[in-house]
Amino acid sequence: MVGDFRALNTYTIPDRYPIPRIHETLTQLSQAKLITAMDALKGFNQNVLTDNAKKLLRIIVHCGIFEYLRMPFGIKNAPSHYQRMMNTIFPEELSEGWLIIYIDDIIVCSETWENHLTRLERVLQKIVQVNMKISLKKCHFAYSELKALGHVVSGLGLGIDKTKVAAVLLKTMPQTKKEMQSFLGFSGTIDTI
Repeated sequence: MVGDFRALNTYTIPDRYPIPRIHETLTQLSQAKLITAMDALKGFNQNVLTDNAKKLLRIIVHCGIFEYLRMPFGIKNAPSHYQRMMNTIFPEELSEGWLIIYIDDIIVCSETWENHLTRLERVLQKIVQVNMKISLKKCHFAYSELKALGHVVSGLGLGIDKTKVAAVLLKTMPQTKKEMQSFLGFSGTIDTI
């Protein structure tokens, strides 16, 4: 079930908890020899809502009133809330500088195979401990090069994901102001290096 939270979002006080900057995250990733990337399965939906939040997020339809039990997509502060939750689960790993959390992406970086296995074990133990679900089909374990945050990263540096470039090249020429804004937003995701 999908709700339209635009009205609620206009009255929501913004949560200013910081989301990592993509450029800094990519720079950190580009220095790793081994990278594991994991994705929290339906990340926001793993957050149980408070009773007050359930009331605010009610959906009224022709057959009744429904409440979400878990955080739905489309809530203004969901990314900041989720980033805070993830950072709270992995504070030591983040402060040691080898773990990157970008909302629902969990990325382990290492210089050696032995370090990577040890770090991966620590992260997986915490994932199990907090009963977090991971999307196995989106996991990439111990790669020397992989796609992350829309870029190709490796110990050799950063590259642009060729599929993103192809998608920009295949877009039709914008004809209106709104189409131009959409195109610039879409193509701007490539320009973070």
